[in-house]
Amino acid sequence: MSDLYRHHRIETAPRCWRSVAEAIVAARPALEAAGGRLYGIWRSQIGRPRDELTAITHGPANADDTAWRGLLDGIADVGAHTDDVMSATLKPESPVPPRRQGNYAFRWFETPALHWNEFLALCTAAWPGFEAAYDSQIVGLWRLAEDGPGGTRRSMLLTRRPDLAMWERSKIPATPAEQAVRDRLSRRYDLCEATWVYTTTLLTAEDRDDAVRWT
Repeated sequence: MSDLYRHHRIETAPRCWRSVAEAIVAARPALEAAGGRLYGIWRSQIGRPRDELTAITHGPANADDTAWRGLLDGIADVGAHTDDVMSATLKPESPVPPRRQGNYAFRWFETPALHWNEFLALCTAAWPGFEAAYDSQIVGLWRLAEDGPGGTRRSMLLTRRPDLAMWERSKIPATPAEQAVRDRLSRRYDLCEATWVYTTTLLTAEDRDDAVRWT
């Protein structure tokens, strides 16, 4: 069975988001010994509270869950924690974690089952042009294990852009090729019952830290 992923929202005590993230990274060997892996930790940029961390882990479902909850129980200043079990769809093809700093957008979709295959086909068609035009990367598209009302497919898309300026740039097509990308993404957008997004920066980046006060 392929590894499952988990998306985590972790509330921390006021002004403790960095120390909690550092404690999670320091405890990573214990998580790995129990069969889990840390995929990444992100801090809020726009759309989520300052003292909330977003994390993704992966591994065998039971091992990852048990190890992660035990890890958080041992860290001071961790408050409420919720998670969603997910499986990779078109991407990522392997659980190699993102390493470059940038503007990471977590976009959530609720798509009627009737439109799910078209939704995936639009992603496949749009992504190459999107990545080429905007110096951006599709990190992954995961389907949540728990469907929404009426069997609605719930999914989470993670994209990386170099910065917020490119976020804005990617919404305004400047060439026919970019317009074709935008048309496919707009069609995908219109298929959904609901969609929402927030942006973050990567605390586990290996190239540089993000020291901007976003919130």
